[in-house]
Amino acid sequence: MHAGEQPILNLVGEKVALGPIRRDLLAMYQRWINDFQVLRTLGMSGLRPMTAEGEVAWYERMAVSETDVTFTIYERSSLRPIGSLGLHQVDHYNRTAIFGILIGEKDCWGKGYGTEATRLLLDYAFTGLGLHNVMLNVFASNERAIRAYTRAGFREIGRRRQARRMAGEPEDIILMDCLATEFQRPSPSS
Repeated sequence: MHAGEQPILNLVGEKVALGPIRRDLLAMYQRWINDFQVLRTLGMSGLRPMTAEGEVAWYERMAVSETDVTFTIYERSSLRPIGSLGLHQVDHYNRTAIFGILIGEKDCWGKGYGTEATRLLLDYAFTGLGLHNVMLNVFASNERAIRAYTRAGFREIGRRRQARRMAGEPEDIILMDCLATEFQRPSPSS
């Protein structure tokens, strides 16, 4: 993208907008995934650095995947990229997917951006892709994310007890899902 050029926006809310992942943002995606404060909230095994080559490989997999739909999250007021989110293991026969989100810009934490981005993606999953069940895993200590997911429409369906270790301490992984029949669609933005 050239300076001043508008990014492509597929889904637009009040606070955030979602658009395709972009090759020209790979350095930013890599910076986010190398911030261990950001990384510790994701379901990745171990905190380890992501190389530029690793980020390119991720982008190339996502860009052509038949079972992953990944978006860049933009702060709507500034059109600044602030994170990414997606649906993974999309199964059209069973109408299921697994949800994941990363807000990489920490000054955007706690502003409702994650909740709104999640609601936009759930609406797309249910109305655009015709899915019925979207699931996620979240660490029990990530209370901010659990609140955001609950506000967006997810509910707890179970726990995998002491299945993660953080700083040597065992922690539960909470399983949450949202069904199309239970989801409250966001009102269209003006």
